[in-house]
Amino acid sequence: MCMMKFANRTEDEADAAGQAAAMANAAAAYQMPRLFRGLSGRLLWLTVVFVMLAEILIFMPLIAGMRMNWLRDKLDTAAAAGIVIDGLQPAELPRAVQNDTLLATGTKVIALRKDGTSRLLAAIEVPPQVDEQYDLADTPLLTTMGDALDTLFFGGGRVMRVFGPIGDSDMIIELVMTDDALRKDMFKYSKIMFILSLVISLITAILIFLAINRMMIMPIRRLTLGMQRFSEQPEDPSRVFAPDSSRGELAVAGRHLSAMQTELQRTLKQQRNLADLGLAVSKINHDMRNILASAQLMSDRLTDVEDPMVRSFAPKLLRTIDRAVGYTSEVLAYGQASEAAPRRRLVRLADLCLEVRELMALDPDGGIEFNDQIAAELEVDCDSEQLFRVIHNLCRNALQALVSFEPTDRSIARRITVTAHRVGSVVNIVVDDTGPGMPRKARENLFSAFRGSARSGGTGLGLVIARELVLAHGGTIALVEKATPGTQFRIEIPDRPVSLDDYRVRA
Repeated sequence: MCMMKFANRTEDEADAAGQAAAMANAAAAYQMPRLFRGLSGRLLWLTVVFVMLAEILIFMPLIAGMRMNWLRDKLDTAAAAGIVIDGLQPAELPRAVQNDTLLATGTKVIALRKDGTSRLLAAIEVPPQVDEQYDLADTPLLTTMGDALDTLFFGGGRVMRVFGPIGDSDMIIELVMTDDALRKDMFKYSKIMFILSLVISLITAILIFLAINRMMIMPIRRLTLGMQRFSEQPEDPSRVFAPDSSRGELAVAGRHLSAMQTELQRTLKQQRNLADLGLAVSKINHDMRNILASAQLMSDRLTDVEDPMVRSFAPKLLRTIDRAVGYTSEVLAYGQASEAAPRRRLVRLADLCLEVRELMALDPDGGIEFNDQIAAELEVDCDSEQLFRVIHNLCRNALQALVSFEPTDRSIARRITVTAHRVGSVVNIVVDDTGPGMPRKARENLFSAFRGSARSGGTGLGLVIARELVLAHGGTIALVEKATPGTQFRIEIPDRPVSLDDYRVRA
């Protein structure tokens, strides 16, 4: 038993340690990196590397030029001595003078070609073989660069023969020497160039680092910190990013970020209000259902009353209360789930619009007319209750707009008109009124909850629910622009596709 408890405790400690490590890794992932370990540090080292690569590309022609100049200097020095020696003909140059001349030029053999003949001016020893030959008169740049790199990396102990013209004359001076001195001087030159390149690359990298850090890294870090601060407490208005007034791309991004955070705060506030509203509606809905249930029980007794007036109004009252009970049962559907799928069947649209007209209970002396121009035989393939809600919402909105509207032209009647006609398998329903029309703000947020209301105190949910119900039927609802005053909505409800088996049964 003790062993089992110890094992369980060990497993719990391991799980806790793993969770702590995961939380630490997650926190580290959102921490801002240090200055030289972040983007700016990588840019610094990349700049150093790229500048060094550029210096290497520049170094190749430079080291080739240095080698050519070194060889030309040797050739010019030997040429000057060769012309003097050639002027002493036919006397023989003493050995001591030859040795001094060869030592001064760093060569083993000096020869002069003149008038088609070659004369040996000075020599210590003639090498048995020559490893490389270089003509300084005409050497391509790429060949020169290749020879320089070959001498630098693979030279040493080689015997080379170098020759070239003396000035503009037809005389050619020839030298035979080893490449040890040349390679040594090339190494010195390369060392100096490497140090200079490194210094230049560091200075360039630092300047680029400071410039990029000023123009890019600091604004990006500021944007990132602004996002982090806002994500910690998005409801706090002081956490909204404060953009600067410059014109750069990052400044524009900062302004967009500020606008986005402001809009997000507004949305979060709206969502919080919607949550509070949902809680309040659920409480009201609970009590309302109890009240309507009691009203439904009492209204059932009206059918037993013998009064003809009561008997004529009782069925309408019962249908109205039944609809109210149905609405309270589905009032929480918006915001929690979609509306129930429509239970479609063929419905006479004229009868449905008559129910809408009776429910609106227009006052005959109110000056508002309701005109339904629908053929008695026109049928719609729809859920009658859902389409009733759609048309009733639109007509009720039109009625509320007309009640407080007095047209300037007395000849214009305040009227609500409902028309419909079928085009193939689609039924077009138009709800039109002669009211003041829809304000611009309501048009811009037409089907947005709590934003698309055209009147003060409205919620804008009516149009949102109507659109959801129409879309559930596979149809469309849209606001129609018209030349005359008022508001016009067009609804299109298509018939359900008929399967081949159903068609054969009906046929």
